[in-house]
Formats: sequence, C-alpha cells, structure tokens
Amino acid sequence: MSLEELRKKIDAIDEKLVELINERAQVVVEVGKLKQAGSEPIYVPHREKAVLDKIAQLNKGPLPDKTMQAIWRELMSGSFFLERPLLIGYLGPQGSFSHNAAMLKFGQSVDYEALTDIRGIFEEVSKGHCDFGIVPIENSAGGGIRESLDAFVETDVMVCAEANMAIHHNLLANCPMSEVKKIYSQPEVFAQCRNWLAATFKEADIVPMASSSKAAQLAANEPASAAIASAIAAEIYGLKILCQNIEDVSNNITRFLIISKRDSQPSGDDKTVVLFSTAHKTGALVDVLNVFREYGINMTNIGSRPNKKREWEYYFFVDFLGHRADDNVKKALAESKQHCLQLSVLGSFPRSASIL
Repeated sequence: MSLEELRKKIDAIDEKLVELINERAQVVVEVGKLKQAGSEPIYVPHREKAVLDKIAQLNKGPLPDKTMQAIWRELMSGSFFLERPLLIGYLGPQGSFSHNAAMLKFGQSVDYEALTDIRGIFEEVSKGHCDFGIVPIENSAGGGIRESLDAFVETDVMVCAEANMAIHHNLLANCPMSEVKKIYSQPEVFAQCRNWLAATFKEADIVPMASSSKAAQLAANEPASAAIASAIAAEIYGLKILCQNIEDVSNNITRFLIISKRDSQPSGDDKTVVLFSTAHKTGALVDVLNVFREYGINMTNIGSRPNKKREWEYYFFVDFLGHRADDNVKKALAESKQHCLQLSVLGSFPRSASIL
C-alpha cells in the first residue's frame, strides 16, 4: 500500500475509534446516574486496577502495555468528568513532581488544586474540600517523607491507592553554571543529588524549600540562582535546563499515596498500611512484628516517627501485603493491638506494580 492509502486506512480506523469511545462514554453516563442515586464513590481504585489489568491481558501489541494503560487512564479521567468532576489536591505550585504524578494518575479531565504544604493536602481532604489528595510517602534513594508520615498521625484521612513514578532531577537556571551562587529545592531532592552537588558545587548556598516547583519559581526571579526540579517546571517557569538527570541513583522512584475519606475494597492484590505505637519497653516492637510473621503477613515497608507529645515514644508505620478484610489480616491486627498503646489501620488499597 502507498503512504496515502495507509493514511486513509488510519483515518477510517480513527473514525471507528471515536464512535466506539463515545459509545463507551454513553454507558459511563448511565453508570454515573446509578452511582449518584446510591451515593457510590466516583473513583473506585479496585475497579481501576481490574480495568487496567484486563487491558494488559487483552493487549497483543505492538503497543506496550504501559501505552495502552495510559490511554485507558485518560478514558477513565473523562469518565470522572462525565459522572462528576473530581478535585485532586497536590503539593504545588504547578510543575512539582506531585503535580506530574497526579496528572499521570488521574488524567487531564479532573480538576487540580495546588496546596502550599503536605499538611494542607491532608486537611483539605479531611474537610471534604478535595475529593482526593496525592502525597509522596517514600523515595527509593532518600527514604520516607517526614511531613507525610507526621500528617497521618494528626489527621483522619485514609489511603485508597498508591502510585509509583520515576524521578529525574535537573538543574534549572537562567545563568551559566559558573555564576550560580544559590540553589533551591526540597530537602529530599538535595539528599537524592548529594554526590552530584558535592562534586559540582562546593561553595553555592543550598536553600531548602517546601516544593521543587516553588524552588523553580524563585530561581526564575533571582539572579545567580538555580533550582533542582522537573523538566516540566523548567517549561512552566521559563528556565533553562543546565544539567539533566543529576540524581545519584538512576532508578530513582518516588511512591505516592492517594488519600481520601475511605479506603478501597479488596482487589485480590492489595496492601494495607497501619500506624501503631508501643510502650517504651524491651521487645515491644518485636512482639508486634512476630504477630505479623505468625500469620504469614509479608511486610513491605516499616518506618518510624517520634511522638511529639511524649518523649522516647515512637509511632511506627508498616506496609504489608493483604487487605484488612482478609481473615489472617483481621486476626493479626486484633492480636497486635494487645502489644500496642494505639493501632490504627490507615487503609487497604490495590498494590501498584507499575511505574507511571
């Protein structure tokens, strides 16, 4: 076939695709009516996982699964718009890694609200001003995000989903590298670029900021200043990318949690997050962990934060495989409470094995 004939074939397929997509959308409208009549949530994480897994199973190529799933994420984003537009809170300003992760997770058809700090995301979700929030919880190179962990202790939100995103840091500025006297970014970002910074900038002032996009804003307006931020931030704030991919670890992944007023129903491949504190005595933490081992529960992450009200007392955050509705999980949680001063389930949700 000639090039012109192939293009005509593509046009004919596109026409059919548009018709089928809108036929699907008509069904979505009916689904939305039923959800609203029954006060059902618009975004259902276990259903999202089932749809995306099914698309991967049906896909025979040549497009990779990641591409097909990205297309369906946008279709689902349009479905949210048809059912009821969602408002997603993220750590702003625009161009932050959280903003990028939110758009990859929820698509272009929902509304977004940039918030000034992570605690504000929790508060807006807790008050019902935002339907969902997306918060960074840990980075493969830098570890846990303290602000997110502390906010879980102090608010009543739950985890309903998770998302993993590859992180690439860039040095942004509108001056040559030799003229940079000050570098802005998040503390976690500096930690992830520690070796590169030590080798490249020995005398520049390192200034921590609440977000990498706020750092880009400042760098764009100050002479002899730079920011470590995303390529999207460079585009939004009119900065040049002086150096790309300056993170110390090439496979740098940040895990985000989606927070809401409720968690998710079982999907068959789930995680649960719990928060607990123990008495200040020998073996208290080991007693709890032994309970998880006894019931065959595989822990995927453990972190801690000091109790701000009591000295030498700590909160522990544990992720493990399984849903809180599973029999072994219910038994383990009930028995673990006997060894804890406090134990709360922060949510069960579909496990994410892919990278946005």
